[in-house]
Amino acid sequence: MNRMPAPVPPYRRRFLSQCAQWLVAGSALQRAAPVRAAVPGARSLALEHTHTREQIALVYALGDDFLTPALGSLNHFLRDHYSGEVGQMDPQLFHLLHQVRQELGTQQPFQVISGYRSPATNAMLRGAREGGVARHSLHMDGKALDVRLPGVPLADLRDAARSLHRGGVGFYPREQFVHIDTGRVRHW
Repeated sequence: MNRMPAPVPPYRRRFLSQCAQWLVAGSALQRAAPVRAAVPGARSLALEHTHTREQIALVYALGDDFLTPALGSLNHFLRDHYSGEVGQMDPQLFHLLHQVRQELGTQQPFQVISGYRSPATNAMLRGAREGGVARHSLHMDGKALDVRLPGVPLADLRDAARSLHRGGVGFYPREQFVHIDTGRVRHW
């Protein structure tokens, strides 16, 4: 007997379509070049770390759904570069960076100066520097990054982050970075 295969039910097609989307998004975890969102609703980031010289480009969310493997990769990438300790970064920080990049109309990777900071590293930096490091820095909570964008004036980066009215924005022109966090809205 030669039977025709049964038609694929709509719920199964939807499931297979979602699997294909996750596969495309997951494959972006392996890319080293900036990722352009190929899947509708995909949110991507590209980062270069100025201290470790590592690079990462990935899709970290589909719509409002964060991709757990991508968050793990970002947590590791943004680890304390002094101690190697990996912290838990606030996923909303990634949305904020994504929005800043959209606001500026660039696909350039962010250069990360500082991501997660362990309490021991924070204490060491407070003792080694005159000012500039808060006693309870949001870096220790995984809620802050110090960044810059190649080809984008630092003041433009600051202004784009401030225009979103989400979290704190610190401007450090002498050190050549902008602090962005998911704390209360404020700027300095």
